[in-house]
Amino acid sequence: MNTLTCFSLSSTADVAHLVLDRPAELNTMNPTFWRELDDVLSRIHREGTARALVISSTGKHFSAGMSLDTFAGAISMDDQSPEGRAAMFDLLTDMQATFTKLENLRMPVICAIQGGCIGGAVDMVTAACIRYASADAFFCIQEINIGMVADVGTLQRLPKLMPLAVVKELAYTGRRLPAARALAYGLVNEVFDTHVATVAAALQCAKEIAAKPPVAIWGTKQAVNYAIDHSVEDSLRQMGWLQGAVWSNAHVREAITAAKEKRAGQFTPLTGLQPFKSLG
Repeated sequence: MNTLTCFSLSSTADVAHLVLDRPAELNTMNPTFWRELDDVLSRIHREGTARALVISSTGKHFSAGMSLDTFAGAISMDDQSPEGRAAMFDLLTDMQATFTKLENLRMPVICAIQGGCIGGAVDMVTAACIRYASADAFFCIQEINIGMVADVGTLQRLPKLMPLAVVKELAYTGRRLPAARALAYGLVNEVFDTHVATVAAALQCAKEIAAKPPVAIWGTKQAVNYAIDHSVEDSLRQMGWLQGAVWSNAHVREAITAAKEKRAGQFTPLTGLQPFKSLG
């Protein structure tokens, strides 16, 4: 993979740690951001060696969202013709797919959020599994404040994470949601005094996840995500098929034995994936 300019990526003890690393630019999302994020997520998904992914950031704010100068240059939003408006649909579909990769990643994703989580950053963190925040964090559906509709996942995912009336309040007004209120509504799992403590908690959670059988974590994420949009009956049926696919007597024995012996369990990593088009 090429050298990253918007992020830094490290890996320790089966945990990948992706850090937004343009603090002077408030970690805004320019085309390079989207390209690098998509490439990194594709790589992590394909390799399967990371058992959890932590996403954190640098500087005062987690991310101020989409870089507004992008719309004046790199991205053309032509509203003067039906063809141009149709192209907007395809552009947005492509952008949405990047954050959906977070949701569909083969391992859990944990976000550690400090300062402002604004606009596109809300789209991003709502696609994660777990969100920790520092006490100074706040969330803002900024799009309404600049005359547009949030369009990369916030309005679709946030109502499944928080009370609908609160989502509407935030989406219609563009008000800031402080960390304490976000915790009360269930958007974040826990609030910490400092950014350092927030990242440490995210890494600790990822370490605990990484100690479990990766295929069992994969199956659990599959089941939870499926249940969000399906009935209990359909989800139970899917669970039966899923359990039949991933059950391992060896993993269960090893987990129980490791717990009794107070040691880390030894589990098989996920199989690396190879794109079909690269075969042959």
